[in-house]
Amino acid sequence: MNIYVGNLSYSMSDAELRDAFADFGEVSSVKVLMDRETGRSRGFGFVEMPNQSEAEAAIAQLNGKELSGRALRVNEARPKERR
Repeated sequence: MNIYVGNLSYSMSDAELRDAFADFGEVSSVKVLMDRETGRSRGFGFVEMPNQSEAEAAIAQLNGKELSGRALRVNEARPKERR
């Protein structure tokens, strides 16, 4: 399952985000989106978890939880819209 994670700290790294989700099960990929000009986080990212039940548990437990001083917004990622 692809999971959207919003309201991330601007100093958040892929490794820190992976650690937060690893408590719930296997994490196959993590990507914190970075701003090209500043090199810092854009405040959101995506986590891929292959096990559906582990992903749902992570969403339920982490949505609204504070990480690095910010309350996370966590939900299932929607497919990318075509332009």
